[in-house]
Formats: sequence, C-alpha cells, structure tokens
Amino acid sequence: MRPRLWLLLAVQLTVLHGSSVLQQTPAYIKVQTNKMVMLSCEAKISLSNMRIYWLRQRQAPSSDSHHEFLALWDSAKGTIHGEEVEQEKIAVFRDASRFILNLTSVKPEDSGIYFCMIVGSPELTFGKGTQLSVVDFLPTTAQPTKKSTPKKRVCRLPRPETQKGPLCSPITLGLLVAGVLVLLVSLGVAIHLCCRRRRARLRFMKQLYK
Repeated sequence: MRPRLWLLLAVQLTVLHGSSVLQQTPAYIKVQTNKMVMLSCEAKISLSNMRIYWLRQRQAPSSDSHHEFLALWDSAKGTIHGEEVEQEKIAVFRDASRFILNLTSVKPEDSGIYFCMIVGSPELTFGKGTQLSVVDFLPTTAQPTKKSTPKKRVCRLPRPETQKGPLCSPITLGLLVAGVLVLLVSLGVAIHLCCRRRRARLRFMKQLYK
C-alpha cells in the first residue's frame, strides 16, 4: 500500500481529536539545532502484527493541513521510510509497548507536530501529537539570586537620665515599673509577629524560586 493513498484520507478525517489508545510523550519539546530527539508513542492495546506510522504536520491542525509520512515500524522489516525522507536522520524502534521515533541532527525546518498512527479496519487511530520546536539557541534560565537572611533587629530601651533630687515615692516607682513591663511585653509581641512575617516571606520566596 502506498502511504500517500491512505494519507489523503487521514487528512480528511483530521487528527484534531487524538485517541487514548495511543499515548504520546512528551506533549511539547524544544531542542537546539543539530541535537537528537526521541518521541514516544505507547500503545494501550496489543499490536503483535500491527504497524505504527509516524506523520509530521508543519502547521496547526485544520481541514487543509498537510501531513508528511515519515516512517513506520514493521514487526518483520523494522523501519520503513517514506518517500523524500532523509533516511539517515529518522529511525523507528520498539521498546515493549512503546514505539520510539528517533530524529538526529534536527533543523528548524523539522519543527512541527508529530503524530503516531495505526491503521485499523476501517478506522485510523491517532495519538494526540507531540509538538517539536527546533531553535538555534535555547533560552537561558536565570538562576535565582540567593538572598541573605536579614539580621534580627534588637530593640533597645533608652537609658533613663539620672535625676538628682529626692527619691520617688513607692507609688511612683510602682507605676514606672508597671509601665516598663507593659512596654516590654508589647515590644516582645511586636518582635515575635515581625519574625513570623519574615519567616513566612522567606518560605514563600524559596517556593517561588524552586
């Protein structure tokens, strides 16, 4: 069977809705020019004597999308390439229930959506596709800057000025001591709340930059 005959039918049926029978991973991948890419298609049904086809679509799925037949995996013959395909760049092999499309020395023109497919009787079953983006330079990931833990600020009470003169009465001293205690308690509560806020902020920043 010539691939182009049924491929025209496949375009008409469209691959907008992939099947859970064929699970493709990853859904999206970006690689640098001249690198190798491995795309996986896992079959959830028994495929002892069935062929797995790999297609490429260079634009978003639509009614007039063009699909290229790249290669297929055959249990007896191994990889069978499509017409006008650089055979040295493309290979298909099987690993248990997974069918791997191996692309080497990829170029920006290799970007597109890659689909695996099985030909049933009479239906065609597609995977949901893997979008491949080939770029000359990968974006660099900015490393999070390490922020030093702020030092705890120690609040110090001002020293009371020494006053010359007669001693204060016990009532006055009692009021002063009570006032100092209230002030110390208030400062302790304020410092505790301040430290809790800082710890919460640090935890949030660590989670954000993970």
